[in-house]
Amino acid sequence: MSIHPTKRSGGKFVWLLSLAMPLLLVAGCHRDETKVYRIAKDQDQSSQQTAPALPTDAPNPKLPPGHPDISSAPGEPAAASATGAPQLTWKTPAGWIEVPPSQMRVGSFKVAGADGKQADVSIVPLPGMAGTDSANVNRWRGQVGLSVVTDDELQKAAENVEAGGQPAQLYDIAGTNPAGGGAQRILGVIQHRDGMAWFYKMTGDADLVEQQKPAFVEFLKSLNFGAAAPAQVEMPAAIPAASGDMGALLSAAAPAASANKPNWQVPAGWQEVAAGQFLVAKFTLTGDGGATAAVNVSSSPGDGGGLAANVDRWRGQLGLSPSTDSLATPVDIAGGKASLVDFSGTDARTSQPARLVGIVVSLPDQTWFYKLMGDAKVVESQKDAFTQFVKSAKY
Repeated sequence: MSIHPTKRSGGKFVWLLSLAMPLLLVAGCHRDETKVYRIAKDQDQSSQQTAPALPTDAPNPKLPPGHPDISSAPGEPAAASATGAPQLTWKTPAGWIEVPPSQMRVGSFKVAGADGKQADVSIVPLPGMAGTDSANVNRWRGQVGLSVVTDDELQKAAENVEAGGQPAQLYDIAGTNPAGGGAQRILGVIQHRDGMAWFYKMTGDADLVEQQKPAFVEFLKSLNFGAAAPAQVEMPAAIPAASGDMGALLSAAAPAASANKPNWQVPAGWQEVAAGQFLVAKFTLTGDGGATAAVNVSSSPGDGGGLAANVDRWRGQLGLSPSTDSLATPVDIAGGKASLVDFSGTDARTSQPARLVGIVVSLPDQTWFYKLMGDAKVVESQKDAFTQFVKSAKY
């Protein structure tokens, strides 16, 4: 991977991150102006120049299984993103200085206070659920010397805030800087939107962070994901942990759309539409009164993180908590085994009631994910056709 300047705009470099996957292009503007984050593709850049980064939160090895470290230290893989080149804009609060983001971040700021006090602000998107909220919050607690707390305690501590017009949860964590021993505070916000987990975080001197909390909350409100929000990303629940083999990591996280599409029998009335990144195929289904549902098809090498983790990922898209019970029923298919899940909840993207039927097909060296999700009546009417569609696939 590489980050390099491609041109000057308004006296500043535009940095381009080159990876074998969807890419992040961040344009710097003058402070107090609207900032724009675009997702685009580029495969031709080769310059090896690293952009500076100023993260203050030290990486913590105790991450959820298969979860990239979201502390944004240099050298981590860039977050995968959805197709459609969405724009993320924001209003930079007074006194915040925007700095070039590291490879995990799409936004990065430093805040200076009196007597040399400092704070760091980051925006990090990750595909899928990116681990449970409790695992991430407890990891943040560990960064300031605090012990693990239960899910119930975390739910009581969560503050409801708005980020980009949608609800999010803020966790205000006060502890001790493990390096200097001074009082440190973290404002950590988690938001699940459009198949992505978004992490907004301020870390720094406790007094400065407390002083900046109102500005941080207003900054979250100013976020604008644009009219063309990212399409829902279908990623396996676990991305391989970064190791010395970066090629293997990027190969596992590469868009599934590059895989060969199976031969299948598409049911009558299904309309195939352009598939997003990480999707092999996508179909839209329409019912009475304009009600809709969609079928997403994706694949992953190996087990894609396992059945349980992917079922919990789907449950999270309907606002449901992870389940300790076996919710899947077997489905007969040729050449492998398949499991079906069916549950109802609230679509995290639209806040509307929805139903999801998912089938995971396990082949010897690859796993396929089929998801039917949308209006409950449409899903009910299409469930049998959906199941037959999956059974008809020839890989």
